[in-house]
Amino acid sequence: MNTSEIDIQNLNTPRLILRNWKREDTEPFALLNADPRVCEFLPNLITRKETLASLEKIQSHFRDFGFGLFAVELRTANKFIGFVGLKYFSFDAHFTPSVELAWRLSWEHWGKGLATEAARRVTRYGFECLKLPEILAITAKKNKRSWRVMEKLGMTSNPEENFMHPQLDHRDPLSEHVLYRF
Repeated sequence: MNTSEIDIQNLNTPRLILRNWKREDTEPFALLNADPRVCEFLPNLITRKETLASLEKIQSHFRDFGFGLFAVELRTANKFIGFVGLKYFSFDAHFTPSVELAWRLSWEHWGKGLATEAARRVTRYGFECLKLPEILAITAKKNKRSWRVMEKLGMTSNPEENFMHPQLDHRDPLSEHVLYRF
C-alpha cells in the first residue's frame, strides 16, 4: 500500500483522528476484518489477502474521487481502531449511483459513541466541503446496532426502500438490507 501519493486532509473530533492510512494499520485492520464479532453482519470473515486488496481499493477511491474511507485513530492511545468515511456504492441498485457512509470499528470500542462521533464528522465534511446533495447508509436488516448509529445521526429510513443486496444470494439471511438517508 503506497499512501504517500495521496494527500488526505485529517478530520478531527474530540476523541478521534480520521486520517490517511499508514503501513502500520495493515495488521490491526487485518485482525479487525478477521474478528467474527466485527463481521457478524458481513457475508464472511475477511482474509488478510482480501484486507490488502481492500486497502488498495480504499486508496484508489481517494485518488479517483478525492474522498473515501478514513483510518480512525483513538487520540488518547494513538491507536488505529477502524475506519469511517464516504464512498461510492460498488453495485447497482435503485438508489445508485450515490455516496455511502460506512464504518467498521474494532469491537472493544463499540458502545462508546465513537462510530457516531466519527460518522457525524464525516457527514459534515461530505455536506459542507464536498457539497454532496445526499448521503446514504445501508446495513443488513438484522444489524440493529448500525440502525442505532444511523438514527442517532438523524438519518431516516423508509421500509419500502428495503432491498435484497445484489452481491448476496437472496437466500442468504443477511441479504435483506435497510437503506437510510440524510
